[in-house]
Amino acid sequence: MVFAVQNRECVIRNSWKELLYQYMTGIIQNHDHKVLAINGMPDHVHIFIGMRPTQALSALMQDIKGDSSKWINQKGFVKGRFSWQEGYGAFSYSKSHVDHVIEYIKNQEEHHKKKSFYKEYLEFLERFGVAYDERYLFKEVNYDSE
Repeated sequence: MVFAVQNRECVIRNSWKELLYQYMTGIIQNHDHKVLAINGMPDHVHIFIGMRPTQALSALMQDIKGDSSKWINQKGFVKGRFSWQEGYGAFSYSKSHVDHVIEYIKNQEEHHKKKSFYKEYLEFLERFGVAYDERYLFKEVNYDSE
């Protein structure tokens, strides 16, 4: 699963991102799913899980995004009000791809030095045959301008 901060704002800081990932991991584990990898960039998060068929993905994502937004706001990690952008991408992988996907998620910082999130997301949509309207895609973000 991949999802972005509202307006792709680069507000997830190194000083608290691991706490955020731990919090999200707890939400996922409380629903009896298994977190395989979680990482991201200042404006988006990737989560790779082993999902049990006991819950709809949309319900899990609502809990992850809603609870983590509330937690970030309670902790005062950002100025103003934090929220995630509406929507998310969710992609399924076969067992033979698990190790590759975990490595990809672990190496987000290096990966995005070579390819923007926008280009990467378009590739995901095209590779998985997902129809999309470019008006609703995430806008480009320059990570070097932080």
